[in-house]
Amino acid sequence: MLTRFPALDALLTELVGTARDILGNTFVGAYIQGSFALGGGDEHSDCDFIIATTVLPSGRAEADLRRLHDEIPTRTGPWTSELEGSYADIASLRSVADMGVPWLFNNHGHRELTWDTHCNNPHARWILRNRGITMAGPPVTDLVDEVPPEALRDEARAALPTIMSDLRTWAPFDIAWTQRYAVATYCRTLYTLDTAEVAYKRQAMEWARDHLDPRWRPLLTQAIEDRALGWDPAAPPRPGSMAETYAFAAYAEASGTVGR
Repeated sequence: MLTRFPALDALLTELVGTARDILGNTFVGAYIQGSFALGGGDEHSDCDFIIATTVLPSGRAEADLRRLHDEIPTRTGPWTSELEGSYADIASLRSVADMGVPWLFNNHGHRELTWDTHCNNPHARWILRNRGITMAGPPVTDLVDEVPPEALRDEARAALPTIMSDLRTWAPFDIAWTQRYAVATYCRTLYTLDTAEVAYKRQAMEWARDHLDPRWRPLLTQAIEDRALGWDPAAPPRPGSMAETYAFAAYAEASGTVGR
């Protein structure tokens, strides 16, 4: 089994098989990254993938991949809108020097592929190299170099001041899901600053509850326990939780070198 969800495993297996047929001899391998690779994937997670190729898809192969990802979300089933990942050429996949090269990217829930750097950054590459699950092809360590600790810390340090403003560009702030996501994102960023590793959301929040100022334990406990509620666009944040989240954000930004 790739994950603990048979329906997701079946979808991933079909995706890899179809992508291999489309890509032909440019197909190198397929890998799970993200929360499922980290061991924290659950029914509320999307499933992140990387499909490695000898060259970036173009021409007929690109067109066929676009048709594939346009069709998958139209199917029934719990996971058809939860795949997220990129088609990455092995040259830019290997070295940290090529972070930021755009890859053909499928944003979960979207039917149109875009050229994006979403999966080509230090934390995604760290997960892939250190925790990636091989679905097809050679071991991922044959394709991806180690990510230097300072690359991870520099990325986290740069992200801290804009987490909240970046979140506002795509997430509604009048629902409980966004409040929990904001807390988890700050925790994951502080965890990376402290450890030079990447944690899934619950793992990072539990670490924060154990290591940060005890003043934040009620907020962190609330965010951990409420994750089981999942996405509900009609559910507002718990009373007072957004104010606490803003305060926690200010604390995180001010103490961005915690543990160092």
